[in-house]
Amino acid sequence: MSETTTDNGKTIGIIAYLTLIGWIIALVMHNNNKTDLGAFHIRQMLGIVIVGFALYILNVFLAFTIGSAILGWIIQLLMFAFWLLGFIGALQGEKKPVPLLGEQFQQWFKGVA
Repeated sequence: MSETTTDNGKTIGIIAYLTLIGWIIALVMHNNNKTDLGAFHIRQMLGIVIVGFALYILNVFLAFTIGSAILGWIIQLLMFAFWLLGFIGALQGEKKPVPLLGEQFQQWFKGVA
């Protein structure tokens, strides 16, 4: 991957955090012009989306079994914080992994971008 066009990598990183459609657009853009920064943020957002979806499913299950949705609010705040940290990193053009699982996202999804 070439790092000759850092701005394109930054643009791809920013777009990756703009909904699932934005992530798909960023992936297509990245395939035309591969950069380390773009690949990093594509993998970070994919990890955030997958973990967020898994936690959502867990929350729905727990809400029906214990009758409380407070865990859902906590999960939503946590996932928003992870998204915000990733988005700020993309805006600044930095490769800062999100807390807890950011490094694992890079390893788990290295074949994606």
